[in-house]
This record gives sequence, C-alpha cells and structure tokens, in this order.
Amino acid sequence: MAPLDTGRGEMWSATLLEIMRQADPECNVSLDQIMPGLHNGFPWHTPNQTHTEIQSSEQWWDALDEVFEQAFLAAGIDRDHARLFTKQVRIAYPDPAAWRLFDDVPAALGRLSSLGWIHLILSNHVPELRQIIQALDLDQHITGLFNSAETGYEKPHRQAFLSMLRTLAQIDSIWMIGDNLEVDIWGAKATGLPGILVRNFQRKARYYCETLTQIPEVLSALERG
Repeated sequence: MAPLDTGRGEMWSATLLEIMRQADPECNVSLDQIMPGLHNGFPWHTPNQTHTEIQSSEQWWDALDEVFEQAFLAAGIDRDHARLFTKQVRIAYPDPAAWRLFDDVPAALGRLSSLGWIHLILSNHVPELRQIIQALDLDQHITGLFNSAETGYEKPHRQAFLSMLRTLAQIDSIWMIGDNLEVDIWGAKATGLPGILVRNFQRKARYYCETLTQIPEVLSALERG
C-alpha cells in the first residue's frame, strides 16, 4: 500500500530546510541546494545490499549522520551547525505532525475490508513508521507491518517480499499496491505477486489506478477474471 503523505513536499530535503530555517528564519537556502546531497546514502539506494546488521533505531539513524551532515555542508552550513542540525533530523522527520493520510485511504481500506481483504504494509521507511501509523489511526486497518528499517531488506530486494510472505498462513489471493513501478510492482512480480500501480502513471504498468478509491472495484474485476 501507499497510504501516507507528508506535508513537507520533497520530504527529506524539506525536513533539512525546516531545521535550518528554524535556526535562522532569514536562511535563503533552497530545496535545490539540498536535494543533490540526498540522492545517495540511504539504505534503499542500495537495495541489493542487506542491512540486517542494524539492530536498533539509533543504529539506523547513526548510519545516516554522514549523509545529512554532508548535505548541510553542501548547502553552506558551517560544520558545527551541520553536526547539530544532523541530530535534529531524526527527531523532525518522523514527527507524526508532519504526516497525514491521503484523503482516499480510510474509505478505500474500509471498502476492501468489507469485501474480505486484509491489509499489510510493506515499506522502505524509518524505524518510527509504527508510531506514525498509530498516530494517524491507520493501525486499526492494518493486520501486519513489514518495514525495511526492522527487517534489513529494502524493496525491491526479493527477501523484503519473502519475509512478509513467510508470516502468512494459507491465503487465496494477494496483491501489491504501490506508487513505485520498479520498487513495488516489479519487485512484487519477481516473487510471483501481481501488483497495481497507483498515483504515479507509467505506461509499463499492466494495472494502474489514479486513486485508492478505484482499487476495490478493480480488484473485484481482476479476481473474477
């Protein structure tokens, strides 16, 4: 599923920019100056490498300190402040106040539940994803959560999907719903799971829905064959 939205636009870069502007409201750094420094270094940038050695939230964030510090430095922040700001990222980014559900999520999940579907989340995300989901009252709809920060496997790594599948009892049907063609849909396909792309149209996607609202009827049609 792709149920979460954030009020920060470009997310990571916007979080860094918020931190700088809170320290200096006159800060004239732009998102374009920050974004290049965040194009590498996250675990999902190297999904073929496993990260099972990371056993705690603190270790996960510690592994990214250098990425954030270099991004701040590249934006013109001095090293002392860059190090200070870096430690603030792990507090600011997962702050539930910065996250919201897409408007179509509750109704779509409710409709799917009434049709007999259960919902699992398979996500490349920060260690605090469970707390974000709880703060948004999304946990009432979710049967299971499989987060790369906990499993050590980032989609589209095959084990990211298999670690989820191994926990499931007998199932009649399972579909991957996601907004990234390569990571979600092709990653699922590599393990034999069909998928529906949402919100991010790509011609190569076999199945596509503009919103989650369309998913229940599309799934019903596909299941009927």
